[in-house]
Amino acid sequence: MTQLTGTHDRYDLSTAGDNVLDDLSNVITNISPTETPFQSNIGRGKATNNYHEWLGDTLASATANAKIDGDEFAGNTLTAAARYGNYCQISWKTMVVTRRAEQLTKAGRKSEMAYQMAKLGKELKRDKEYILASGVGHQRSAVGNNTSAPTTANLSCWVINNNSRASGGSSAVCSGGTDAYGTPTGVAVDSTTTRAISEATLLSLVADAYNDGGDPTMLMVSPAAKQKITGYLFSSTAARVATQYQDQGKSPRGGASVLGAIDVWVTDFGTLDIVPNRFQRDRDVWILDPSTWEVSYIDDMKVVDIAKTHDSERKAILSDYTLVCKANRANAVFADAKVATAMTA
Repeated sequence: MTQLTGTHDRYDLSTAGDNVLDDLSNVITNISPTETPFQSNIGRGKATNNYHEWLGDTLASATANAKIDGDEFAGNTLTAAARYGNYCQISWKTMVVTRRAEQLTKAGRKSEMAYQMAKLGKELKRDKEYILASGVGHQRSAVGNNTSAPTTANLSCWVINNNSRASGGSSAVCSGGTDAYGTPTGVAVDSTTTRAISEATLLSLVADAYNDGGDPTMLMVSPAAKQKITGYLFSSTAARVATQYQDQGKSPRGGASVLGAIDVWVTDFGTLDIVPNRFQRDRDVWILDPSTWEVSYIDDMKVVDIAKTHDSERKAILSDYTLVCKANRANAVFADAKVATAMTA
């Protein structure tokens, strides 16, 4: 079929500039992930100095405690609590919105300032997760000065005692020696080689953390590492996966369900939730007792008005924070993991 002669069609409406109004949805879709598993599972505290300190202590080892009736009391050797500390780090996001950009009618939002501020708040939260969960790598604690920013020792600097590393890798140390007391003075060192995640090693690390007094409940891994763990636990010749008789999803549905992921790992020394974290490195597998961690804040997500200088408004959203590790021996890490290789026994 062909058009009748003289038909005025859609394409003719564009010959002298488009005469058709735009069809623009009034909804803005943002698919960037905002989940922060590490921050969301640990505690919150208050810091009142740029160097935040706390105390940690341990009990003496259990002994065969038997005494003679009527014997003279003698004092036990007592130890003082160990003092730990970490510097606070300042992270911020800033925005400048012109008067006209704020006043014009826009799609998907009424106020450009409010929309961008909400967006920057989510970005700042992601930045903090990337830093604290060691997605940035090994970050040491530093006081900073008028030319360099202060930094907080992140997760990789605090898990010192219970760790498994490939040849050449090493853990950070505290200024008091190993994990005795103080602040991490250096950073962990990655091995130049990586190796497959090992079930036996992971279970051994869980036992180490338990024997040191911890109650690990979370296995925090990268998405790629979680797939390797799921693949191994499904394919193992042993009976690893319990039979599921009903849908366990967030929105249960009728009909048959296919089980394709392992989210909970029951070990001899506790039940671990296997939690994927988009903002951590592939090579780190963290065995965590969340009750021993918190983020302490001088300021948490504070909006600051910046002086007006031009035909625009300026604001910043900032956070002043530090990572607190109350008991590093309650945690463990399998480092230098190679997620391109299948998990092994």
